[in-house]
Amino acid sequence: MKAQVLLPKVFNFPFTYNSKTESKIGDLVEVPFGKKREIGVIWKNHYLEPKNIKIKDIEKKTEYSLNKKLVDFIEWFSSYNMVPIGLVLKMVIGGTNNFKRLKDEPFITKKTKTKKFKLNNEQKKVLKVLEKKNNKFDVTVLQGTTGSGKTLVYFERIKKIIERNNQALVLLPEIFLTNDFKSRFEEFFGFEPAIWHSKITPKQKRIIWKGVIKNEIKILVGARSALLLPFKKLGIIIVDEEHDTSYKQDEGVIYNARDMAISRANFEKIPIHLVTSVPSIETYNNICKKKYRHTKIFNRYENYPLPSTKIINLNLGKIKNKFLAKETLDLVRKYLNKENQVLFFINRRGFAPYLICKKCGYKHVCPNCSLYLTFHKLKDKAICHHCSFEKKIDNICNKGNGCEFIMYGPGVEKIFEEVKDIFPNKNIKIFSSDYLKTKEKTKNFFKDIKENKINILIGTQMISKGFNFPKLNCIVVIDADFSGRGYDLRATEKNIQLYHQLSGRAGRFSAESLIIYQTLTPQDSTLNELIKNKSEKLLMNELLLREKNKLPPFIRLIAIIISSKDRSLSLQGAREIKNKLKQIRDLEVLGPVDSPLLKIKKKFRSRLLIRFNNRLLMQKKISNILNRLKISPKIKLTVDVDPINFA
Repeated sequence: MKAQVLLPKVFNFPFTYNSKTESKIGDLVEVPFGKKREIGVIWKNHYLEPKNIKIKDIEKKTEYSLNKKLVDFIEWFSSYNMVPIGLVLKMVIGGTNNFKRLKDEPFITKKTKTKKFKLNNEQKKVLKVLEKKNNKFDVTVLQGTTGSGKTLVYFERIKKIIERNNQALVLLPEIFLTNDFKSRFEEFFGFEPAIWHSKITPKQKRIIWKGVIKNEIKILVGARSALLLPFKKLGIIIVDEEHDTSYKQDEGVIYNARDMAISRANFEKIPIHLVTSVPSIETYNNICKKKYRHTKIFNRYENYPLPSTKIINLNLGKIKNKFLAKETLDLVRKYLNKENQVLFFINRRGFAPYLICKKCGYKHVCPNCSLYLTFHKLKDKAICHHCSFEKKIDNICNKGNGCEFIMYGPGVEKIFEEVKDIFPNKNIKIFSSDYLKTKEKTKNFFKDIKENKINILIGTQMISKGFNFPKLNCIVVIDADFSGRGYDLRATEKNIQLYHQLSGRAGRFSAESLIIYQTLTPQDSTLNELIKNKSEKLLMNELLLREKNKLPPFIRLIAIIISSKDRSLSLQGAREIKNKLKQIRDLEVLGPVDSPLLKIKKKFRSRLLIRFNNRLLMQKKISNILNRLKISPKIKLTVDVDPINFA
């Protein structure tokens, strides 16, 4: 008996083997491949058998199997995102280590102390809406003001799902969120959740993988890749902070985990809840079209008010070479005197975004990427945030002496220095990925914040995401800039979400809190609508603008990035691809153009943008043409379906 076996490699088809025992689609088997043995999956029999090739035997069947729903999802995922089906399978089954006969201990569910939580009337009403659809596919958006207790509502929802012996998956956009989330989870459920992200050990991954496929793990909390785990009896998916662009994987297998989560829920025929304070444009559009159900919590938990807002015009009274206005500091002192915490927010890592010699004009640019190097005082080096290139600042000026660099623009480290000079007796810490490298550091950091041992935080965008700091009652946005950059069509949408979420970090347990927006454009309409808490009006305006300009969600986009060490070669390759794609009807191909980030990791990048009706799925036709292309080995082709930006 012949069987098709899909292998977790860069193939778009399965291989034919002889099967001496009966097996079904989804069974995981061990097969010889070249000189090695590989774990593969029995696949569907709609592929052509090879001719005049000796067919090898399947060596053995493992104890594991993927369900038919997951097999169908893998096939669809591969087709939609235009990635080899074997690579998608690799994300599902992991490495061969998962199948070695190692004496792994099972996943231990450690018991913890619980707290009593009681839903208020508004939360109870919302929970009833969520519970209306139980055993079938349904997308419901749970929207709530920051600090309104959305997490508590979906915890109650999960509790009832797992009581029926089903599994629950909670997706979070950032691995940094998992530690804070874990403690809230334990207080509610009384046990530790299984946590999945790229930083856990191979052994832990193996234990969790086995626990999930055997239905021994009931709740899994994870980042993007958790979506592709082989759950045996998945009963619900929660996508927390659904609007967050971190759900977009932009290297390797490129996909949007939020959109793929909705599709997986559809294949599994289960409900999915998208949780947010301000929905993404796509989600908001689907709410307006009644495609998604929508329920909302209007009040904060225990009815604490949202922070007051204050716009400070940086054109007036700004001190030279300083980034904090006198009026800002006067307001901050009032909160520090009451032993409240203060956050200074600036969305730039490092000390200064770029350095220029005031004598010769030399600029520190990355030799591998077309980007300025950012100076980091922590390392005393200039660093590229794309390829991680580092260099010491010791340039010889063309006038013979050492360069004298002026550092333009502030990063968190520069703001830290300024704040330290003003408040020398306060405990001040930086909240940035560069400063929270280890699990222990992160754990102690959160503990110190919650115990009010830290007076002032200087933070990047990471701090806006779902953290719960009881004594934080004043936030200063160093530079409230809504201009965006030309290649980011989501600049306005992201700013609306970022600043709304950021304001929600303050005053979660206080009747008196404040968010200060320092800006050079105090009349900016987006900022002024935002402080009136009119985010839905802003989203509606953005939708109208997108429709007028033929942009998503009213049109579908696929970006093709052609990269090469030779700039002319990448442009030439792009032109050839464009000519081939013109064969497809109802397809508009824009470009080729140089990418705004022209060079990354020593490779020049040209872009094509494919635009077509969002009711059509053109991926198969495009894939067929790309697969038939004879591309120079000096060119790399990257396909990004539903791109987030055009960098």
